[in-house]
Amino acid sequence: MTSQEELVMEARANGMELLPLEKDTYELFFGPQHMATENYSLILKMDGNRVVKAIANPGFLHRGFEKLAEYRPWYTNIALLLRICVPEPDVPEAIYSMAVDELMGWEVPERAQWIRTTVLEMARVSAYLFWIMGLSFKLGVYTAGQWAAAYRERFMALFEQLTGARVYHIYTIPGGVRRDIPGDRWLRELRDTVEYLKGKLKDFDNVLFENYITYKRLEGIGVMDRKFALEEGVTGPNLRATGVPYDVRRVDPYLLYPELDFEVPVLREGDTLARALIRRFELEQDLYILEQLLDMGPPGGPYKVDHPGLKSLPRFKVPAGDAFAHVEATKGDFGAYVVSDGNNKPYRVQIRGPSIAHGIRVIEQLLVGARLADVPVILMSLDNCPPDIDR
Repeated sequence: MTSQEELVMEARANGMELLPLEKDTYELFFGPQHMATENYSLILKMDGNRVVKAIANPGFLHRGFEKLAEYRPWYTNIALLLRICVPEPDVPEAIYSMAVDELMGWEVPERAQWIRTTVLEMARVSAYLFWIMGLSFKLGVYTAGQWAAAYRERFMALFEQLTGARVYHIYTIPGGVRRDIPGDRWLRELRDTVEYLKGKLKDFDNVLFENYITYKRLEGIGVMDRKFALEEGVTGPNLRATGVPYDVRRVDPYLLYPELDFEVPVLREGDTLARALIRRFELEQDLYILEQLLDMGPPGGPYKVDHPGLKSLPRFKVPAGDAFAHVEATKGDFGAYVVSDGNNKPYRVQIRGPSIAHGIRVIEQLLVGARLADVPVILMSLDNCPPDIDR
């Protein structure tokens, strides 16, 4: 018996849904060890090198974030929920904190709003560089991927100076942020980093986005139209690549976004190439937004609210009620619905992450008819976050 047959028998014995095989077809387990899937896997029914059917097979990162949040004090959940999306952990921090702010009836200080907006845009730039790195490696354009990793390190260093941590920052909290910005030197370093990266965008265009190989590999594959995208709950760059100009920062503005000038890039082709180009255009817009924020400068005043309940965080209570807050992440529309029964712990926390749609229904449809070599790039073009699916 082959090792593949043993895997199939073991999977079926454990109750896993597998694909009925026909003559001249075979079943292929794609991931989670494969570097293209990142703690996520697909079960593919193949006919030669073409995908006949695909089943998303997540579950390798299930940690029950939402249920665990019901057993932890309000502020402790910041360190838990940010793990829902590792490449962009500041987003879960922000949506949870904004929902708690609404429940408390807090008006977050202007300085805290400026810092929160800046952190979210830094997170977007960092996440897009991380995505460029992944796409480049899957296309075999390793030079661009190594550049992206190096430039991302500059933002990681700035995050470390600001928050004390490189990846999990635990920085945005209900009522503001955990501590103030380090000072003018940090602002200067951020501006220098933004200017430096702006000067490197043309290199990415030459090597990756305008590369003949990229166009031949990405154009015309993994196509979804506007109707399908809207029916399946697609958001973010994946939706804007089908011609829908939906961006939470414009449709339901929050923090300082009403005061900022930026474009919402839109394409209509709906293929893997369009999704890649949308992310390239949005990276440039995010750098432009950071420039505007730096020109504005952080307002004076406190960086968090002054509330007597914050002197004893484990006993801090939130008034009964419910609230929803969402932001525009690089993955799409990211929201949190939080319910309080008046105690020192949430009654319910529900995260509305974009990857649950993109990484299940959408990928299963887009892969039908694709070549095996195209599976990694189609998957990467959706930019899923596996912990969001398993939350």
